Amino acid sequence: MRITRFGLQIPNFTFPGVEDGELFERVAEIAVAAEGSGFDSVWVMDHFYQIANVGPRTDPMLEAYTLLAAIAARTERAGLGAMVTGVTYRNPAHLAKVVTTLDVISSGRAILGIGAAWNDDEHAGYGFGFPSVTERMERLEEALKICRAMFTDEAPSFTGRHYSIAGALNRPRPIRPGGIPILVGGSGERKTLRLVAMYADACNLFGDVGTIRHKLEVLNRHCEAIGRDPAEITKTRLGGLVIAETNAEAERKAGVMAEARGMDPARVHDYLTVGDPDSVCEQLAKYFDAGLDGMIFNMNDAQDLDPVRLAGKTLSSAFA
Repeated sequence: MRITRFGLQIPNFTFPGVEDGELFERVAEIAVAAEGSGFDSVWVMDHFYQIANVGPRTDPMLEAYTLLAAIAARTERAGLGAMVTGVTYRNPAHLAKVVTTLDVISSGRAILGIGAAWNDDEHAGYGFGFPSVTERMERLEEALKICRAMFTDEAPSFTGRHYSIAGALNRPRPIRPGGIPILVGGSGERKTLRLVAMYADACNLFGDVGTIRHKLEVLNRHCEAIGRDPAEITKTRLGGLVIAETNAEAERKAGVMAEARGMDPARVHDYLTVGDPDSVCEQLAKYFDAGLDGMIFNMNDAQDLDPVRLAGKTLSSAFA
């Protein structure tokens, strides 16, 4: 089962002219516009500070799962997930309960996106331990085992090096019989992609077409080593999207965004897909030819809603 074809990530909650008390309404409008125009999933980041390539660390940041539950009440069809949950921020059994509650609220639309976490700044600020990469990967693997068990088993037990559960109850149960799908974010070839092959229903990668093709070849080798069909895994990429009615307008908007975010103008197109509808589709077709099943985008001008609607309509029509 494909987890998503086209998703919209909302990473930014700094909207000109929008006060804090109006903030959620604008986020809800973006989510509703995305779903109504053809996006089949909506995502938010699991961060407590804004991240450097989006804005100043002091910009507003809403808690991921509280926000997703509220979005669930405003939407009807779109999958809902964090891109991606930091494994260090929550006990895995608690996380499984949180995501299951989101699944119940949304009538079976929750997706567990999870990764090893990386932002040492917010770990220090909030008092979370920030262990080594090796330990975080160990924690990620144990969390994947615990969450899967709590999504599928009645009262699972597990004892690991970092976490344990003992007959953990998770009621009400996830809505879908097979449990909540799990997406692992990250591109590490030796550890992360191995965990994808072993435990995940989906993965999320970064990079240009050549990088994506290489990462998928690595994932295929991990799948072969354990006897798993890689077609069982939904392969996605996260990137930025700037779309407008003309290429000239899209390039202008991309330049404004790059300057605001301090991006190297020469490397803007490494992360951004930029152009009019035909050009965007031509660029994205290369990623699907490389082996991706889906794409997840953030849009710097999403608060204006019309670009979201243009993107959703363009993508869902061209890549049905």
